Amino acid sequence: MISMNLKNLRLQHKLTQEEVAFRINVSRQVIAKWEKGESTPDLGHCQALAKLYNVSLDNLVNFDGEDTNVIIPPKGKHFFGVAKMGERGQIVIPKKARDVFQIEPGDSLVIVGDEDRGLGIVPEKMMDAFFNLVQSPFHRGDE
Repeated sequence: MISMNLKNLRLQHKLTQEEVAFRINVSRQVIAKWEKGESTPDLGHCQALAKLYNVSLDNLVNFDGEDTNVIIPPKGKHFFGVAKMGERGQIVIPKKARDVFQIEPGDSLVIVGDEDRGLGIVPEKMMDAFFNLVQSPFHRGDE
């Protein structure tokens, strides 16, 4: 899995093996071995690669986009999988998403939409910060 992620990220960032090797201070041959799965980078090199590609260490090592053709998301962004809608319109939010965003049973969720970008689900408790951020520049002009 990590070998495929390393190669995909390098190609996604339009870098050569030589450029990646130079940036993390290893040889091009080492990068080639990692990408072929002949060897695995140690933790220090994984951290350097995650920083280079702006992805989380967890996603660098464990991300599996093979079934969905989804690229590794940037650090702080997530792809939680696919949810199917039930006959009555219900969906199940994946556990990892609930954990990351601390969504508990009984929490209110705001459904937002953009006809060009699609739907989004935002925990109501996060909307206050969003509205404060959006409104703050307007209030400064009134002072």
